[in-house]
Amino acid sequence: MTESVQSPSDASDPASFAHVSRGYYATMVALFTATLLISNICATKGVAFFVDQDASVGPFQVLPIITDGGFFLFPLAYVVGDVLSEVYGFKATRRAIYIGFGSLLLAALSFWATQHLPSADFYENEGAFDAVVGVVPRLLIAGLAGYLVGQLLNSAVLVLIKERTREKHLWARLIGSTVVGEFADTLIFCSIAAGAIGISTWSDFVNYVIVGFLWKTLVEILVMPVTYRVIGFVKKREPSYSPLVDGRLP
Repeated sequence: MTESVQSPSDASDPASFAHVSRGYYATMVALFTATLLISNICATKGVAFFVDQDASVGPFQVLPIITDGGFFLFPLAYVVGDVLSEVYGFKATRRAIYIGFGSLLLAALSFWATQHLPSADFYENEGAFDAVVGVVPRLLIAGLAGYLVGQLLNSAVLVLIKERTREKHLWARLIGSTVVGEFADTLIFCSIAAGAIGISTWSDFVNYVIVGFLWKTLVEILVMPVTYRVIGFVKKREPSYSPLVDGRLP
């Protein structure tokens, strides 16, 4: 008696799908990348606060405050980067950084290509499109350079401090890594982007760099309680995270 052998593709077999981890890594990477893209596009607008006031400290201009439209969102990228580094380590964070780098590069090339496509006869906004989108590739390149250096430094410093302190002194890791990463990122980005958003004087440039650095660092400190909670939440629910402190998860 001959038994029938089912083929692997028998209709009664369940469909096959790749396994997706229960962890939060993919969500963090998506938020990380979206924050980078949106904040770099918002940065095409130069922003000034207290424009009716003029104050200086020595050769440096204090008021008005010079920044760009991405100032309110970009610090979130470093908060997410801190969570990635603290929970998943340098290698996993580096992978996320490279994904963000590739996304920014693709965006820069896409905007450049779109700008050089022939316009339809009925399209009346070519001048406005070029005025706004024309500076985006330069800003994205600035973002690429600053982001790659700043985020890698941020992650490396956080992981280096964690190797010495283990699960203790999270505040020191968050602040220390942010100070190093944000300063490098801000200096590189502002050096490339300043001309694209209309900054032409040395005092405005120094104001742009200092305000950007202090603002991003201040945001990191202000949202630290939230960062603590997010890190604790992810650590407790990430299946692969297991270090214990005094018999319990940090």
